[in-house]
Amino acid sequence: MNTIEALKWRYATKKFDAHFDLPTDQLEQIKQSIQLAPSSYGLQPYQVLHIKDSNLRETLKPVSWGQPQITDASELLVFCNYSSMTNEQIDSSANAKGTFQNLPQDQVAGYAGFMKTKVGEKSPADVAHWNAKQTYIALANAMNMCAELELDCCPIEGFEADKYNDILGLTEKGLQACVVLAIGKRSEEDQTMHKPKYRRPADELFLSFD
Repeated sequence: MNTIEALKWRYATKKFDAHFDLPTDQLEQIKQSIQLAPSSYGLQPYQVLHIKDSNLRETLKPVSWGQPQITDASELLVFCNYSSMTNEQIDSSANAKGTFQNLPQDQVAGYAGFMKTKVGEKSPADVAHWNAKQTYIALANAMNMCAELELDCCPIEGFEADKYNDILGLTEKGLQACVVLAIGKRSEEDQTMHKPKYRRPADELFLSFD
């Protein structure tokens, strides 16, 4: 399938085949698509938790509105954005990039200073929101890769983020749960797959300024 056909094929899977195991090579491709996702200033202000432990998934399920995807999907990824963006985090990112690209130190310091200024113009709440928006770009990359691999997935916002933060110990790590992605193979019992995909017509969605 080409990209458009893959996007037409995918849907938010509600019932997964609980016996399906995602091949390791496909999981690595999904992870790489997340790693390669664009982010503002290249800061990648998020962490992605791969929840493998079945008991932990059972603990998360009640605070995820009881949705079966949490326990039945082959893989469960929790996308977490940084709660803030410190000067130390900016310096760390800039220095790592500078070392990798063999950039002169004055150039690295200058760019780090620019980022600190721009981030410093935002309120703490705005920084957390900005970080969350970057996290959704990484989520989209993962979902598109799933579609290209003909794997099913379901993005999940229906969960109690504060409970996730407590259960996973995120707050002390400077993180907050943002969005969850369940990945696997659709169950033949999932009735959602039979519903035709609806999206707003293109002539309504796009506005042309000629």
